[in-house]
Amino acid sequence: MGTPEDDPHALATGRIGVASVSFFGLAAAAPVVTLITLVPVSLAAGSGPLVPLSFAALAVLLVLFCGGYAAMIRRLPSAGAAYTHVARGLGRPAGLAAAWLALAGYQAIQFGLYALAGAAATPLARSWFERAGAEWTVPWWAGAAACWALVALLGTMRIEVAAGVVGLLAVAEAAVLVGVGASNLLQPAGGRITAESIRVDALTIDRPMLGLLLAAGVLAFAGFESAGVYAEETLRPRRTAGFGAYGAAVLIALLLGGLSWSMIVAAGPDRITAVAGARGDDLLFALAGERLLPWAVTTARVILVAGVLAGVLALHHAMARHLHAMGREGVLPSVLAGTGRRTGAPRAASLTQTLVVGAALAGACAAGADPGPVTARWMILGGALSILLLLLVTALAALLHLNRAPGGESAWGRFISPLLSTVSLGSLVYLAFRDLPEILGLPAGYPLVRAVPAAIGGCVVLGLAHAALVRWRWPERYAGIGLCGTAVVVTPYPKIPEQRTPGAHRPERVDF
Repeated sequence: MGTPEDDPHALATGRIGVASVSFFGLAAAAPVVTLITLVPVSLAAGSGPLVPLSFAALAVLLVLFCGGYAAMIRRLPSAGAAYTHVARGLGRPAGLAAAWLALAGYQAIQFGLYALAGAAATPLARSWFERAGAEWTVPWWAGAAACWALVALLGTMRIEVAAGVVGLLAVAEAAVLVGVGASNLLQPAGGRITAESIRVDALTIDRPMLGLLLAAGVLAFAGFESAGVYAEETLRPRRTAGFGAYGAAVLIALLLGGLSWSMIVAAGPDRITAVAGARGDDLLFALAGERLLPWAVTTARVILVAGVLAGVLALHHAMARHLHAMGREGVLPSVLAGTGRRTGAPRAASLTQTLVVGAALAGACAAGADPGPVTARWMILGGALSILLLLLVTALAALLHLNRAPGGESAWGRFISPLLSTVSLGSLVYLAFRDLPEILGLPAGYPLVRAVPAAIGGCVVLGLAHAALVRWRWPERYAGIGLCGTAVVVTPYPKIPEQRTPGAHRPERVDF
């Protein structure tokens, strides 16, 4: 790969390390969003200690996934990440289907985060204005627009600048969450931490509930796999991104598992169901308000907005690099492959993504939409389902590609890890779509319950149709899918000359 100075389509190399990649993955998963949307619902349903234990089990599953994922990154360090891996493992049509699944899933999660940012910023701004003696009301779109402006600014900067901002926000988010969790553990209900807060009787486990928890819980990790899109820009392209994916999975599991357990300890194992049902999305802050000073609770609410901003920024960079990879290979307009001469960032793809989101937010505002936390939750979970399916096809692609052409990988990274993760993720995909109404919190016949699978199926059909069009119209571009922009030479079949009638060039010798 060239440098931005001699190749206008090359990303900057050697810019970020393992910690930055891990923070990008952590921010994209937005753990604070899961703690205020998914965890209270699960605790209110009577899951209790199964919630933190399910996060621990899912962390093991996703570490299994990282084994094959890291091996694929070592072979194919590409900004396309899963798109490139699936194209090499399952074929070019599947690769384009995976690309559209990734773009649609990240976009839906990002729109949900924008809605959540607006909903979270409104009460904070109102309280600040009230303290100043003003009674101004801040609409949801103002908070979303502020996030959009910051993301638009940082999206075209050098990757290390964006990594620094994301890292700062992610560390602040993690530090505040750890502080809230520590206050819950230091002041447990009843004055002591009991074994019932983590003990589960195997004979009384509700298996349908456990399946629902695992299926819904894995959606909380959606975004950690985006660590692979930074492989070309890392210090060690074939290793750093893989280690970053491991780090992101472990950090997310520790935060989600630890905080959900601390909520059980704070409310009491025998009262957590009732408390979660009464408090709902405000459970995390309500428990903190009983133990911390008001300013500390306000800081936690500010960190919610900061965590959402970090998630939006991380997803923006992931989508920009997917668009850049597709533009570089010619399956999307080649203008998307352009990078900044000084920054080495995918400027054209980033600006395109900014314009798309800006148009969507403007359209929602003009239509009078007022999305709240429930709408944001639906969008985030719908997008996460698309990413869950992407994880499954990526694990399967790793299993096939790594064993079709064995390299220097061990049996663990080449076969055992991809096989176990494929089976596990396949089971979770089945459970997720089977229990989709319960995950979304909607009746089985609700239109949105049918719309989510239809939209995901539409992305797959779009990818397959896109591949067919490229193959028919631009065969040389089709041949380059999954090759990270490497030049491809397509040699046409030689044309066999038609046989001539003997003497046809001398009409006088032809018999009629």
